[in-house]
Amino acid sequence: MNFIIMVSGITCVTMGGLMGLVAIIFPQTAGAFGESFLIAGLLGGLILIANGRPKMSFRPQFGFLLTASVWMIAALAGALPLYLWGLSPVDAFFEAMSGITTTGSTVMTGLNETPRGILLWRAMLQSIGGIGFIVTGVALLPILKVGGMQLFRTESSEKGDKEFGNAARFALATLTMYGILMGLCAILYGIGGMKPFDALTHAMTTLSTGGYSNYDASFGYFDSAFLQYTATVFMLLGGLPFAWYIRVILKRSFRSGQVGMLLTFVLSTSVLLTIWLTITSGKPIEQAFRESVFNVASVVTTTGFATTDYTTWGSFAVATFVILTVVGGCTGSTSGGAKMMRWIVFFRATQAELAHVRTPHVVAFARYEGRKIEDDVISSVITFFLFYFGTMAVLAISLSLLGLDFQTAVSGALTAVANVGPGVGPIIGPAGNFQSLSDPAKTLLAIGMYLGRLELLTVFVLLTPLYWREI
Repeated sequence: MNFIIMVSGITCVTMGGLMGLVAIIFPQTAGAFGESFLIAGLLGGLILIANGRPKMSFRPQFGFLLTASVWMIAALAGALPLYLWGLSPVDAFFEAMSGITTTGSTVMTGLNETPRGILLWRAMLQSIGGIGFIVTGVALLPILKVGGMQLFRTESSEKGDKEFGNAARFALATLTMYGILMGLCAILYGIGGMKPFDALTHAMTTLSTGGYSNYDASFGYFDSAFLQYTATVFMLLGGLPFAWYIRVILKRSFRSGQVGMLLTFVLSTSVLLTIWLTITSGKPIEQAFRESVFNVASVVTTTGFATTDYTTWGSFAVATFVILTVVGGCTGSTSGGAKMMRWIVFFRATQAELAHVRTPHVVAFARYEGRKIEDDVISSVITFFLFYFGTMAVLAISLSLLGLDFQTAVSGALTAVANVGPGVGPIIGPAGNFQSLSDPAKTLLAIGMYLGRLELLTVFVLLTPLYWREI
């Protein structure tokens, strides 16, 4: 427990240091960030002093509490400067939770005139959340066997971190790759016409698949085909496993079941929507494809950028985007959602079971990249999906009881748990935001973001008495 307390203190101090940095860079908001720096830094320092010199022992059971506490502390600390700047406590918590979980839902309006210090802080929250989840997904969740993540542990350990000798060097390589891709994205945004500040902040929120923009019109503010195609590429890059990049560099091996499935899924869905748009609206093929592939990539990778209100494309398009909301990117990426690897495991296990039912005397195994998928992985994935859709259903019902209409309640629940950002409909769709919702609704949605980002079971296990007896 002392180790968990120490990490919590370090989280406070780190967040405080980043607040101090923003206060120095942008004096306009130095008051809010300076006060936040003092509060977070002092609190974190007191925690570290009171904790003394902890024993550096770590049991797997601690991983659940460590993950849940660090992400909540980061969100609460991230909300502090937003509250001191002027947001209500609930709005500040919602915005910070949406940022740190890279969801991208926002309660803020008038972004075009918002101080740069606040805009930078929102981008920083998503950038921190993106790399934080890569570390969590690669280092902790596979060990805790959350939702079948042990399958990814086998993949990444065999083909990634062994080449680097230890987990620390592998983490450094991942962080380096994250920084390189973000820098390249910012450069291309600059070449495409973005101002330096916009290029930097949008690169941070693109690669983290977060989707915060500096403008109320989201990415649609930039009426540029070059910028939209660039964003599409880097949203997809953020949605791919970072261990896969290392494998490509070291082994020149591009093979990955989930990478191939994600790219095929995005391309095929984009082509279908391109045909639909061309027929129903008469748009030129290039424009229809650009709008389709951008928004499909944005929703599938759970980035949440929007160039247009795709809910006006017709019923087929709306139904398609609702389905895309629950898909998600790849395991080991910055994306949220159910993750492509789990969908592959689910469908392969279903195929194997159907084959067994059809011919009982034949032994059929579900396989992933040539390896048999163990029964415990399949059970973990099925359990995850039960909690995934069950949580969405409970959240949607709760939002309905608070007075939200059916469309807003359901799409709000989907987009929160899947960490996508915009929902559908006139209120929280791509052309709207979450500002008009009641405080209880915003609080429930923030909790949904938190649960979804931590893969649900990481938090739910803390609610069982057996866990606390074992710890």
